[in-house]
Amino acid sequence: MTDQTPTLYEWVGGAEALERLTEEFYRRVRKDEILAPLFRAMDDDHPQHVATFLGEVLGGPERYTEHHGGYPHMVSRHRGRGIRPEQRARWVELMLEAMDVVGLPQDAEFRSAFVGYIEFGSRRAMANSQPDAGPSSRTTIKKWGWGEAVPGDD
Repeated sequence: MTDQTPTLYEWVGGAEALERLTEEFYRRVRKDEILAPLFRAMDDDHPQHVATFLGEVLGGPERYTEHHGGYPHMVSRHRGRGIRPEQRARWVELMLEAMDVVGLPQDAEFRSAFVGYIEFGSRRAMANSQPDAGPSSRTTIKKWGWGEAVPGDD
């Protein structure tokens, strides 16, 4: 990867694209019989907060850390929720649907990296939501990159 390789944040289209994604995603979540119970007390600005978090993960501005308490706050929002495997899987499924609906990049390299994070992040959220979850040793948001396939890596 060279210094000219865009971040995933740049490749996806920045904050605007991530806001479209999370608005569409949570519109689906609110109507979903598997996920709606987990999110019934969701604040109206939750989609925006998730977009900001994803932006930071994908190499964008560190706005979630600066304005929302960073990784420790995000983990605290999952503690005690007891996310079940079928809820995690449905979360991923709806996120992938929303990606297509809002027109996020279709290239294999981006999709591989983004879906890799969605799988990783949703599994960490599920683990952190369990009653027996111990304290997290991480204090900063994990940055996600291209992984094995970068743009133009035919």
